[in-house]
Amino acid sequence: MALADIPISWYRSYQLIGMYMQQPEHESKIRLLDATLKVVRTKGYAATRIEDICAEAGVTKGSFFHHFTSKEDIGLAAAARWDSFTNDFFANAPYHQLQDPLDRLLAYVDFRKAILTGDLPDFTCFAGTVVEEAYRTHPDVSGACGRNILAHAKTLEADIDAAMRKYPVHGKWTAESLALHMQAVIQGGFVLAKATGSAATAARTLEHLRRYLEQTFSRPAGGRRRQPTRAKAITKGAPV
Repeated sequence: MALADIPISWYRSYQLIGMYMQQPEHESKIRLLDATLKVVRTKGYAATRIEDICAEAGVTKGSFFHHFTSKEDIGLAAAARWDSFTNDFFANAPYHQLQDPLDRLLAYVDFRKAILTGDLPDFTCFAGTVVEEAYRTHPDVSGACGRNILAHAKTLEADIDAAMRKYPVHGKWTAESLALHMQAVIQGGFVLAKATGSAATAARTLEHLRRYLEQTFSRPAGGRRRQPTRAKAITKGAPV
């Protein structure tokens, strides 16, 4: 999977407008939604004002209230837009093209690392940002964003399940629990990137996640299956 083949720029909120102009929606509404995604990723949900969204979109408050009744209203619409965008973005990502399920999981992690480009608002997660700060204060918007994260985790379960059947693993855990753990690492990496002001910290968490997956599934050299001993699994840090 060459980096040049990865449509990294799709992930940047300020480039979403061109992708969605094909939809039968009013242009000013599209601009407001994409502005919400960008401003929230930059300032956080609580600090984002309707005035900020209008300024970023280049429209008037009158135009805002023509389409939306409140900040909560546009927050829910933006969450739906983020869900639609991320579903398409990851569904068309190149890691799906690999034959081996473990290779697909590893390539997914590589893909997540590859899109850690630009400024922090360019690659951090709109859904995660909202959930982190608004799970109590704005439960409807936070709930919509939470469902986005959980649904994305769900898309990894088939590959995890296939890898579990192909390669020996230890311990009692499920494809669902590992998929959620992978999302916890990714979202935690975004928090660390914000804390340090650098994508490098998030990249290192993904490198650890990749090593963890390689150790967990104990794929032998040469592609032949073998049953690892419990001692080796413990040494390698695999779940036991």
